[in-house]
Amino acid sequence: MVLQGKTVLLGVTGGIAAYKMPNVARMLKKMHCNVRVLMTENACNFITATTFETLTGTKCLIDTFDRNFEFSVEHVALAKQADLVLIAPATANVIGKIAGGIADDMLTTTVMACTCKTLIAPAMNHNMYHNPIVQDNLQKLEKFGYEIIPPDTGMLANGDMGDGKLPSEEVLVEYVVRELAREKDLAGKRVLVTAGPTQEALDPVRFLTNHSTGKMGYALAKSAMLRGAQVTLVTGMTALAPPMFTHVVPVVTAEEMYHAVIKYAPWADIIIKAAAVADYRPAETAKDKIKKKDGEASILLERTRDILGELGHRKSCGELKAFLCGFSMETQNLEENSKEKLRKKHLDMVAANNLKVEGAGFGTDTNVITLLTKSKVRNLEKMGKEEAADQILDVIQEEMKKSESENLENC
Repeated sequence: MVLQGKTVLLGVTGGIAAYKMPNVARMLKKMHCNVRVLMTENACNFITATTFETLTGTKCLIDTFDRNFEFSVEHVALAKQADLVLIAPATANVIGKIAGGIADDMLTTTVMACTCKTLIAPAMNHNMYHNPIVQDNLQKLEKFGYEIIPPDTGMLANGDMGDGKLPSEEVLVEYVVRELAREKDLAGKRVLVTAGPTQEALDPVRFLTNHSTGKMGYALAKSAMLRGAQVTLVTGMTALAPPMFTHVVPVVTAEEMYHAVIKYAPWADIIIKAAAVADYRPAETAKDKIKKKDGEASILLERTRDILGELGHRKSCGELKAFLCGFSMETQNLEENSKEKLRKKHLDMVAANNLKVEGAGFGTDTNVITLLTKSKVRNLEKMGKEEAADQILDVIQEEMKKSESENLENC
């Protein structure tokens, strides 16, 4: 239901990569998006209008003067409906037309009448793409507010290697989702999120870690991005693909995460520490594999640096201005332990969960979270981690607005 109520105009032009676009239309429809397809006549040489009509349930438009229209002035009516335009593949010909203000078919006339955002995904031969005329046209479109989706690099239709390849269907859909899935209530905010586990080496073969999968932190990073924030994600090693449109900083150890967080903390307006950072590491890391021996063995551990504690200290001293949210994974006395963490580490909020509660904790797609601030405790129901991420960001915004209001009153 991500795109329910949204209308996307899908412009398909005459390139071999047009074969990808029926799947884009299908994926958008699965998100409950209203998809209207406009094709150039040349595009019909690569894919049929019937294919799009079957997948979208609406007429595919090609001819500006088609008498079987649904509206009095079709291209204007479509332009008024549109929440977003995606032209993919965009040939050098159509790019040049739009850049020059030429409107001589249904696609280009509709684009000229649209006031919503337009995404253009160039797809062509490597040399064509790098032709200075084409590059000049793309720069001109960017100056006019069009967004250009960078082409991929790989083997092109003629067997050449280079850039000019249309990105995958999944990438194109992600661009649409970024624009339409959420209100941009975090636009202008910079959000730093940590996620995943850290790994502390015992020897070249073994390490100490925990069961964190990073799902909660990744959901927070994605939600903040979709709501318009500029996001930096500092992540331990996970099996997850990082959210698109975020700045990803991969780390392995707690020490690496400490340095990455301290580096980006002054940049951030909001810091959410969702990573499961090791509290201890081996005091020594063996240079060679530790061989198995008879009898018992022990590992001497030492404390890692307290990243959240350091951030809280800097905040209490006035060095750090960001809203600071920590996570608390407990197995008993959740509220008491989390309140102590909130106080001791000078946090603005703690998102706490109990590992023993069904549907909460590591490796699940759901979570059961309690949000604690200095003045309030909010118990959230069991929900998906993406929904939980939105709820956490909602409360952070509420608390930030309340703090700003109190500061104004004090002034």
